[in-house]
Amino acid sequence: MSVDLSEADAQFRQWMHDNLNHAAGHFGLTIAGQARLGWLDRSISAPVQTADRQLWLRVVSEDKQWTGGDFWTGNLEANVFATLSKPRVLDVYEWEEWRQQRAELMTLAPGSPCSPTDTLRHAISLPDQWWTQLRRTIEVVAATPTDRINADQALVTGRIQQYFGNSVNPVVRHWETVHGDLHWANLMGPDFGLLDWELWGRGPTGTDAATLLCYSLLVPDTAERVRDTFADVLGTDAGQLALLYVAARLLHRVDKGDHPHLAAPLRKLIETL
Repeated sequence: MSVDLSEADAQFRQWMHDNLNHAAGHFGLTIAGQARLGWLDRSISAPVQTADRQLWLRVVSEDKQWTGGDFWTGNLEANVFATLSKPRVLDVYEWEEWRQQRAELMTLAPGSPCSPTDTLRHAISLPDQWWTQLRRTIEVVAATPTDRINADQALVTGRIQQYFGNSVNPVVRHWETVHGDLHWANLMGPDFGLLDWELWGRGPTGTDAATLLCYSLLVPDTAERVRDTFADVLGTDAGQLALLYVAARLLHRVDKGDHPHLAAPLRKLIETL
């Protein structure tokens, strides 16, 4: 069975590479670097070369029944954040072949990801200006009105009750616009940049600060810097609820096999709340 599964995985990954090549051909571009597969191999990305500059090409593949959600258009609709240091989508191309494919051609962010994985596993040195830009970025996002939804009350209640029963009041009293996936593989350094805007939308106030803190728990010095940067957010009742929600959401993913190394630090964090 495992051999069949690995063969199926290999075939799917090759198919994703074929999709990337197809999209590059559609735009008349040359792939100019190693392709990277995303979470669960549902996306693939690579730098591409035009006549005069490098861009970034991303292809996501999804069952057509799931392509109606906000996530499907998140990167394009994030072009509204014109003043932020983030990729800008220049063109989009969709086609259907077994599944629905969406190719997004975007500007190339400078620098490199702060971590190869969502969770930071090593000490990282970033300039003070980087942390200032991080804070400003989250403030700009929070103040931007949108009809997009990252998490609603039903989702928050479900996750919190799953792990805390009725011991925590799950009612969210303060909402804001959030990036929704603020982890270390989406953050660029040493020049600040923030990638992957699929999930942005309305969510509990403090979601982004809480998310980055949870993904920093293996490196205490960095976790402390995150706490300091967002102290006025995480220290409020809204921030504490956001931490409980994010911890519950990540524990749900731990139960599904993701981030097993975060299980103990998350439970230790919960004990302090």
